[in-house]
Amino acid sequence: MTMARAAAKTGAGPTVLVAVEQYFPKNKRIIDDDLASKILPAGRAFLPLAKSSLIRNWLIRVSEKNTPGMWGCMVCRKRYIDEKVRESHNQIEAVVNLGAGYDTRAFRLTELAKIPVWELDQPETIESKRSRLGKIFGEIPTNVHLTAIDFDHEKLENVLESAGYSLDKRTFFICEAVTQYLTQEGIRTTFDFLAKAARGSRLALTYVRQDFLEGQAMYGWETFYEKFVKKDKTWIFGMEPEAWPNFLQAYGWRIIEDIGYDQLAERYVKPTGRTLAATPIERIVYTEKL
Repeated sequence: MTMARAAAKTGAGPTVLVAVEQYFPKNKRIIDDDLASKILPAGRAFLPLAKSSLIRNWLIRVSEKNTPGMWGCMVCRKRYIDEKVRESHNQIEAVVNLGAGYDTRAFRLTELAKIPVWELDQPETIESKRSRLGKIFGEIPTNVHLTAIDFDHEKLENVLESAGYSLDKRTFFICEAVTQYLTQEGIRTTFDFLAKAARGSRLALTYVRQDFLEGQAMYGWETFYEKFVKKDKTWIFGMEPEAWPNFLQAYGWRIIEDIGYDQLAERYVKPTGRTLAATPIERIVYTEKL
């Protein structure tokens, strides 16, 4: 199985967590997303069980057992990217979500209602999402372009151009939970494309620390490492925070913020009164095209 297709199989995972979050009282909820449960391709029937606080807490405990901080990581990063999109919507002309999965941002953020959005993912994911959106809305909003791509064999620029996107648009690029699945060549190809982005474009990108992928620091994720890094080799790319400034500068981007989930937990989790671990394995870089 290719890395891209392995990644595609995990596309619904973050949306499941977000859907469960909706059963927390509003003042305890980290992210609001009334579409998360509706857009899931399967498993929606079990979600009402999460109305029970016992079930919700059990799900979080299961998640935290082998991947401490995973729950907080997924919901906090979505909240953070939501906020950055909202903050910049008056300065951008398009949104491109690379590896969008079952993310609902394009359909629930009112700030994007009149901004063209391109969502890219594997053909099977795109068709599944198209089907779910048809059931939810009757028809897909005209500003959203669901775009199938074979990340292993097709070029981003060619696929997006065929879908009506132009690189001269100031664009908010989203690359959420994607980079760890890419080869070094895939990373270079992606940034060769991003180097052509219009001045003032933005990029929110999550990444995994290289020390974890190299087995130097486990951060409590030993079981996950053995399966997804060492055995299956699903996660293959990582980088340390100090390497990003020079890397991005070479492609014409500058860092606005490189933030860890401990900081995001302080911002989003602490006000709810909940206690969730914050993993240092993943971080978010928020950048601007020069």
